Amino acid sequence: MTKIDRRTVIKGLTGAAALAPAMSHHAFAQAGGKVVIGTWGGDYARLLTKNIDEPILKPKGIEIVQDQAGDAPRRAKMTAEKRLPRGTVDVQGLSAANMFEMNEAGVVEQLDYSKIPNAKNLLPTMKYPYGVGHIYSGNVVIYNPKLITPAPTGFKDWLNPKWGDKIGFIDIQYQSIFIAASMAATGGKDMNDLDKAKEVLMAVKKAGGRVYPTNEAFAAAMKNEEIGISAIWKARVVQWQNAGIPCEAVSPVEGIPAYVSGFVIQKNAPNKDNAYAYLNAMLEKAPQEAFAVDMGYNGTVTGLNVAPDLQKRIGFTPEEEKRLKDLDYAFLAKNDSAMKEWWDKVFKA
Repeated sequence: MTKIDRRTVIKGLTGAAALAPAMSHHAFAQAGGKVVIGTWGGDYARLLTKNIDEPILKPKGIEIVQDQAGDAPRRAKMTAEKRLPRGTVDVQGLSAANMFEMNEAGVVEQLDYSKIPNAKNLLPTMKYPYGVGHIYSGNVVIYNPKLITPAPTGFKDWLNPKWGDKIGFIDIQYQSIFIAASMAATGGKDMNDLDKAKEVLMAVKKAGGRVYPTNEAFAAAMKNEEIGISAIWKARVVQWQNAGIPCEAVSPVEGIPAYVSGFVIQKNAPNKDNAYAYLNAMLEKAPQEAFAVDMGYNGTVTGLNVAPDLQKRIGFTPEEEKRLKDLDYAFLAKNDSAMKEWWDKVFKA
């Protein structure tokens, strides 16, 4: 497991641009046309429209079409279209783990950063040869203090069968659930022990743990106190607190798995120039700041103007930054199908 030294990253924001390769200084010209964006639905899709599509790209004459679906069917679609000269989607929104997986599958473009002028401000840790980090956060325990006492300290406390049907899971977060369960079973020593993770999860299943299909369905269950404890990205906790949902966040003692959401360009994208335009637009300061406000995620470019009180809520303390852990993307890519099959056919059965 590799630790991400976010303290160094955050303290070095103003100098990060110097670490990026030389960029083209010419203006990024637009010529209209269309771009198809593969993304999750719900809040994320809505905020892409609000903060990127409407204010930046549509005034330049670019039509944005969203292909909304979970990441698993979109990845399957990318693979199925691999041999086509022209695919049906230009840009795909994926987690860092899934960006890695799709790069290994040979279906994504190796990026030409000279076509993304705003990448000169990109944090070095968010710059991949095959994708661009858009926003990041960390996986934390979320709980309702009214229902869960004493306050949990980590993943082991979340996955304690004593909470019974007050334990919640989000279906689309199965990978992060496996990681948390492995860390709970090993005291944070191993993120990839699938056998021990399954033991932990089956004990919770027998105790009455509930699975919700989407983030929004889970939020509704938290709001009406149907459930009281789970794990989610810290950004989501902030978003739900803003919506009046009774919840608090705890950074797990076992370690904080990092979450990066980013974008890749399909190798056979039919509108490749506009795909690059989209990546450039998402790195503008205005939408990056807006996602911090609207969604509680940390931005991936330097020089953002985020209110100190908000930064305190969405970010991490220096001690917590030391506990941020990058994921083993190669392991997740190799085992994703098996994890999803067990999750669907055994845990959810």
